[in-house]
Amino acid sequence: MSVGKGNNSENPEIDLLTVFSKIGDFFEWINTLLFRAIRFFVKNVIAVVVLAVIGVGGGYFLEKVSPRFEQKIIVEPNFKSTDYLYSKINFLEDKITSKDTLFLKSIGIQNPSGIRSITIEPIVDIYNLMNKDGKNIDLLELMAQNGDIKSIVKETTTSKNYVLHTIIINTAAIVSAQNCIEPILKYLNSSAYYEAYKKINSQNIQNKIKSKEATIAQIDGILNQFSGPYGNHANSEKLIYYNENLDLDGIVKTKDSLSAQIGTLKIEQYNTNKIIKEKGIVLNLKDHKAIKGKLIFILPLIFIGLFVFFSLFNSFYKKQSLKVKANLE
Repeated sequence: MSVGKGNNSENPEIDLLTVFSKIGDFFEWINTLLFRAIRFFVKNVIAVVVLAVIGVGGGYFLEKVSPRFEQKIIVEPNFKSTDYLYSKINFLEDKITSKDTLFLKSIGIQNPSGIRSITIEPIVDIYNLMNKDGKNIDLLELMAQNGDIKSIVKETTTSKNYVLHTIIINTAAIVSAQNCIEPILKYLNSSAYYEAYKKINSQNIQNKIKSKEATIAQIDGILNQFSGPYGNHANSEKLIYYNENLDLDGIVKTKDSLSAQIGTLKIEQYNTNKIIKEKGIVLNLKDHKAIKGKLIFILPLIFIGLFVFFSLFNSFYKKQSLKVKANLE
């Protein structure tokens, strides 16, 4: 019995020694691998440097010979058509990705193969969003309690409530508004439902303008009666009667208010004469982002990686060839 207990007490010690031995072997393997890697790069330092230089130069050259240009269109979707606008842009992006040049030409784009991508993003204006509806302030405060306010204002559901949005089109060459931008805007504004909505809205605004203009004409008629020393009245007693019963200061203020309302309605009529109203277009901005962090780093890594792979493959092949030759002898 005592011998059995002695064997059992020795087993944990043997297991621990085995574990520590395995750990030691693993770190030794890591050290050996690291040393071989360092020795490989030191041995082939000239080749590695040459490949890195060629990669950087090649990446810079490719970015220069195939530049990218950015077109920006600032738009305002009217008649609650923001979801419609985003769906249309996503549809166009799918057509561009799938290289459906026939469809893109059918909507009027003259060089569809030169378009790399099209995206849309909101112009974040949190103050306008809060002022537009007082309820938005409480809603944002409630949402901020459960998350970061910065991420909330850029979240998709929130972003669609902003007034202005930017359509970004990346192209491989310089474009003009006639052969690229205008066909896209025309396509975005092609909706039977929103076109009917636009006509009704325009008629409603025009009716309001006519009604207010008629009221102003009536006010002008009243004010004209008091022009001159006694107006159109025969004696001063009747003039005093009119002054006592009419608040001329209030009438003048009403006219000013109506004139301001008509001005606001005319601006609204202009801003809503299209379903997707363009507010500004900037063409052919040189895209420098690609040069900063893509091909000039990717190509050197690819070249060096291929060099390492073929070197390891060549070393492996030579070792296996020697083994086969030794076995044959």
